[in-house]
Amino acid sequence: MPPRPPSYNKAVALVLQGGGALGSYQAGVYEVLAESPYLPEWVAGISIGAINAALIAGNAPAQRVARLRQFWEGITAPSACWPGWLGLLGGNRWGDLSQPGAAAATLFGQPGFFTPRQPAEWLGSPGPNSFYDTSPLRETLERLVDFDRINARETRLSVGAVNIRTGNVIYFDNASTIIRPEHIMASGALPPAFPPVEIDGEHYWDGGLVSNTPLSYLLESVPHCSHLAFQVDLFPARGPLPTTLAEAAEREKDIRYSSRTRAASDIGRLQQDLRVNINALWTQLPAALRATPEAQYLYDFGAPSTMDIVQLIYRPDRPQGGTKDFEFSRATMQARWAQGRADALATLQAAPWLAPMAAEEGARTFDVLRPEG
Repeated sequence: MPPRPPSYNKAVALVLQGGGALGSYQAGVYEVLAESPYLPEWVAGISIGAINAALIAGNAPAQRVARLRQFWEGITAPSACWPGWLGLLGGNRWGDLSQPGAAAATLFGQPGFFTPRQPAEWLGSPGPNSFYDTSPLRETLERLVDFDRINARETRLSVGAVNIRTGNVIYFDNASTIIRPEHIMASGALPPAFPPVEIDGEHYWDGGLVSNTPLSYLLESVPHCSHLAFQVDLFPARGPLPTTLAEAAEREKDIRYSSRTRAASDIGRLQQDLRVNINALWTQLPAALRATPEAQYLYDFGAPSTMDIVQLIYRPDRPQGGTKDFEFSRATMQARWAQGRADALATLQAAPWLAPMAAEEGARTFDVLRPEG
């Protein structure tokens, strides 16, 4: 891959979208970044992206890929109640819910991640507020993530969750908050499968209910600092016309989650372009005009910083059905990890962000592997 020239001095951020079992693609992307001159200084995530982000920020750089692999191999281990050889089939060969990996997750949960509620729990009144118990995830996080390291702020970590009472997204950021396992769990508490997580008297659900990408938080938090952001998305916006129910369910989910990501990217790029052009215009204004309240308002919004947003999007080469985000078979996990590696390598080899930036540009987006049409 091309070397990183000293003149390209933007801070590096890694932005990880939610997507359940699809998250092993993000691990493959990070494995390549860890070997490159673009080691992230800030990792932001939602849902499974928050878990991957914690595994990255909560370990020394030399241990991060190993910890990611421990997590993904652990949660994709075959259930004792399910024949292991069925998990090798993976893919979409048996249709939607009958996919072996998705069926096993639905019936038995995933080791080190979540387990079904016990039948006795449904006999009481009121019954449970979720289908699964996520206490195994807490144990996994406590074993694989060094929260003291996270709170020492060696790498910035931000994870998004939704306050159930207000309906607003909140970001737990180690720049201002002591991060504990429950902050990571709250970001991935997708209802009705997973229960809400209580933190300091408030209850939270998965941040993907409102926005499945933390890109907008990154852009709003550091408008005066230039960044190279690798945004790893797990749902593609583009796709073929579905011909089966399973394909329709998959396409609906792709559109629902990717549209939020595209909206955040488009708005962020527009805001950054405005900041740069306001900053350039300010230098041309006479002193009397600069002193007006209107000009001062614009000055506060302007910034000379620029943003390069590099999109890496998981685009499987065949339909995977509407249950792909809880299809946790080991073979499928490994295939997604390998695709993340391959896509990251191709993107870093192209390195389009090293091209000169136009003076009027505040932000650029790159998708090296975007299909034509």
